[in-house]
Amino acid sequence: MKNLFSLIVFLFVLIGYSQTKEVDSLTIQLAFQNSDTTKIKTSLLLVKSLYNEKEFDKALKYISQTEKLSNKLNYQDGIAEITYYKALIYAYKDDYINARDHYLKAKELFIQLNDTLNIAKVNNSIGLNEIKRGNYSKGLQYSLLALKEFEKRNLKNELRLAYQCLAKAYYSINNIDKAIEYYSKTLEIERQINNSDGSIEALKTLAELFSIKKEHRKAIDYYEKVLRYIPIDNDSLRGEILPKLGGEYLQFNDFDKSLDYLIEGLRLNRSLDNQHGILVSLNNLGSLNLQRNFLKYAEIQLLEAKDLAEITNDKEEQLKNFGLMKALDSTNRRFDRAFVWQREYYQLQDQINNASKKTYVEQPDETNLIDNVISEDYIDNSLKSEQLAESTNSQKEFDRLRIIFYALLGAIAILSTFLILIYLKRNSRLQYTRELEEKNKRIEIQNEAILEQTKHLEDINKVKDKLFSIVSHDLKDSLTSIKGFIDLLKDGSLTQEEFKTLIPELSENANNASLLLFNLLNWSKSQMQSLEPSPSLFDLQEVFEDKINLLEQKLEKKGIILRDKTLRDFVYADKSMVEIIIQNLLTNAIKFSKEGDTITIANHISNGKSIISISDTGVGISKENQQKLFKNTSFTTIGTQNEKGTGLGLTICKELVELNLGKIWVESDLNVGTTFYVELPKSNPQN
Repeated sequence: MKNLFSLIVFLFVLIGYSQTKEVDSLTIQLAFQNSDTTKIKTSLLLVKSLYNEKEFDKALKYISQTEKLSNKLNYQDGIAEITYYKALIYAYKDDYINARDHYLKAKELFIQLNDTLNIAKVNNSIGLNEIKRGNYSKGLQYSLLALKEFEKRNLKNELRLAYQCLAKAYYSINNIDKAIEYYSKTLEIERQINNSDGSIEALKTLAELFSIKKEHRKAIDYYEKVLRYIPIDNDSLRGEILPKLGGEYLQFNDFDKSLDYLIEGLRLNRSLDNQHGILVSLNNLGSLNLQRNFLKYAEIQLLEAKDLAEITNDKEEQLKNFGLMKALDSTNRRFDRAFVWQREYYQLQDQINNASKKTYVEQPDETNLIDNVISEDYIDNSLKSEQLAESTNSQKEFDRLRIIFYALLGAIAILSTFLILIYLKRNSRLQYTRELEEKNKRIEIQNEAILEQTKHLEDINKVKDKLFSIVSHDLKDSLTSIKGFIDLLKDGSLTQEEFKTLIPELSENANNASLLLFNLLNWSKSQMQSLEPSPSLFDLQEVFEDKINLLEQKLEKKGIILRDKTLRDFVYADKSMVEIIIQNLLTNAIKFSKEGDTITIANHISNGKSIISISDTGVGISKENQQKLFKNTSFTTIGTQNEKGTGLGLTICKELVELNLGKIWVESDLNVGTTFYVELPKSNPQN
């Protein structure tokens, strides 16, 4: 490793030495040459070397000397190239006016020399200069003119710059298809010249463009190519790509892959203290958890993202955050807060739209521009007309223009006053309309909240009525029977042997009353939305053993055969709730089985989940009645020995299974038998 580092340092020193040596060699040659065209050519090579090394002040010194000598010798090639290099230096220093003037002068000289290659280079440089200034239409015209010559000569470096220039221009005017076309060409050239940094930049931009087009599968493909290209130690670029890639997978609801990329991106950006990367990761994680209904995690992540967006003033991510916060509070039925986020969202969206509004730029037709419409003669004539207009200083013309100017100024003042009045009136009307819309929206949200509360109260009333009905009927019968036995015993009306014969019936009535109360309390608690599971790992076989012992007397009394095929298997759920589920399903199987019927209990593993099955060869359930099971209404039928029920057992089972993130379903044929299946997780699903 140490030797490798030393080699790299040596190569950098060698390159720097080589460049310095070239400048020194040219400087020495220049000192001993005669003042002729050879000296001008050597000086131009020296200026080019100094420009490439960004030694602009030294370059300008030699440019000045070379320009004087070229003018003295009337050497047009030297004057043209010196003028071009002056324009390049002015452009690098962001002196737009001087850069443009010198580009146009250089171009006129190259046209006179019929130097098509240098004309193309000047056109491309003007295009870059115009695009940098935001004049995209003009920049596109010049760059497209240059492109034809570069492609004809297959000049890779020049083509690379031209493609980049056109791609950026089309991206800026939101012509995404054209931007993709030219970034794809840029990528091809970067690969041909083995420029890995340029390839990475082109791949990254193409991924962003496909994401804007909502072609998320292509965006994923390009982002993953960037990850393959990135050097293993470039954490900052990985931190930029990973959250975006996670966001793209989120578009396909591929939560596992999305979560992996987002978690890794968040960890990496936190270690780099890259606030933008942290913000993107948190927003996408919040969206993922919102879609998975993990609302607490989503709220924590989105609140942190909100604070970061304010600190970094990242408007796009802040807008996304407002939208997610609105969705979160709507899901949590916090409609007043959701309304606030919605208002913030639209205000920020208007602000972003107003800031990004640009004057419409007409995009040139590429084919007509290159082949037919825009020719070199057109550009030359425009240039000469501009120069002629600028050089006109006739007093008569000046006076005429001054009169026109004052007339236009007066017209503009009148028109401006009129437009301002219209604008103020329109703004007032828009503000009134917006306030009215906000009030209507607020009233609408409040009405929705009132309707929700009314529906909730009605549901609670229905629960209350149902409870009173059940208690007054079924529970009353069981308790009355028990009380009758106790009264007979107290009065001495029963002999000891008679009492012993009635004990099983008394026990059955007590068990029925206990199970009825048990189901009623659990069902009413779940209806009031206060039932919360406390999951843990436990063995299903132990629960089955306990419940078989509890119901053994019932099985013997009805003459039902029990086949126990259960295996030792651990599930992750609330044990007491699973006990309720199994007891209800076993009780139902006994209730609807006749003497000689068989009940089979079993469990197995499928797709990482535990599947419980409770089968009986009893009376079965008709297709019509199967549709009524698991509903939030009491539905019951009489058992094989006229056993009654509340009709709430299966409703409780379904709610308890779903609270434990499981599933329940039934398969049954009339007069053949019934099987109830319950699927439960074997580990914490949130991990």
